[in-house]
Amino acid sequence: MATPGERKALLFLSGVMLLGGGVRVARAVSGPDAVDPRAKAAIERQISAVDSVRKLGKKKKGGRAKKAAAQIVPAIIDLDIASAEEIETLRYIGPALAKRIVADRDSLGPFGGLKGFQRVKGIGPKLAARLDSSVTFSLHPRPSYTETAGSSDQPPGRRRSRRGDSAK
Repeated sequence: MATPGERKALLFLSGVMLLGGGVRVARAVSGPDAVDPRAKAAIERQISAVDSVRKLGKKKKGGRAKKAAAQIVPAIIDLDIASAEEIETLRYIGPALAKRIVADRDSLGPFGGLKGFQRVKGIGPKLAARLDSSVTFSLHPRPSYTETAGSSDQPPGRRRSRRGDSAK
């Protein structure tokens, strides 16, 4: 059994639906509205642009379709979250290198910057510099506790004293 509040709500919703249906019927019966000529011209330009892109994509399969899709991809790609297909659209990056980038990111964590990006085999300082304007990094890299030449980064709690040093 419906409460008085539920009955009022159902009555209101049915009234709104009937009113909306009535407006749609009235518009359909009255005929088409006059269209602004500038708006119609703009719509025609958009349709012709879409049709030309569709024709370009259907004409040639393989390389040409990828080139057309590459132009639609955003200019800056976030390498910390992008898929291999998105990374492949970058200049100088092929399918094998894109897969290597994703595999490295999945196993070692996000890059965080160009320096972290260079840990991928095949990415050196020159290629990283070329890609600098078209890539971004949104995530923080995992901390690295490996020692490099001239660095004494060790995990917390694992500091060793050197011989001869007094740790008093």
